[in-house]
Amino acid sequence: MSQALTLARPYARAAFSLAQEGGHAASWSQALGLAARIAADPQVAALLGNPKLTHADAVTLLSTDDAGGHFGDFLALLADNRRLPLLPEIAGLFEELRAEADRVVKAKVTSATELPAGELDTIKAALKKRFGREVELETAVDASLIGGAVIDAGDVVIDGSLRGKLSRLQTALAN
Repeated sequence: MSQALTLARPYARAAFSLAQEGGHAASWSQALGLAARIAADPQVAALLGNPKLTHADAVTLLSTDDAGGHFGDFLALLADNRRLPLLPEIAGLFEELRAEADRVVKAKVTSATELPAGELDTIKAALKKRFGREVELETAVDASLIGGAVIDAGDVVIDGSLRGKLSRLQTALAN
């Protein structure tokens, strides 16, 4: 996995640079996401690895006309360098670069039960204050947390779950 990310990183940076220069970052984001989902399909992945598939056919399979800019040329470059299987990693890194440029932090709030909108707004405001950026929240429910919530915002994880507190208490008592 780390090798794939290492190989994908320069392509993601180049794609982001091209998209941003042309003012097509949003459309490239959608097009890369679609191409990544297509390339990740096991049947398509096997097809992309087939030496009988021409680079032009691979590009046609993965491209969309909505992206604008040089998206087709970018896919052709990936095809020429046999890097089309890296599209999921490239798309993920592209999204990280886009969020960084837009000064947006994506956070996932996992709670034991569904949180009311008011609590989500409070969490969003606290994260916005902490990071000094706009915050996009994604929510999930995990009953195994027993109570509370876990907030995952990039490099920062805030575990306020009852399961986490019990685990920390168990560790403290064991030591």
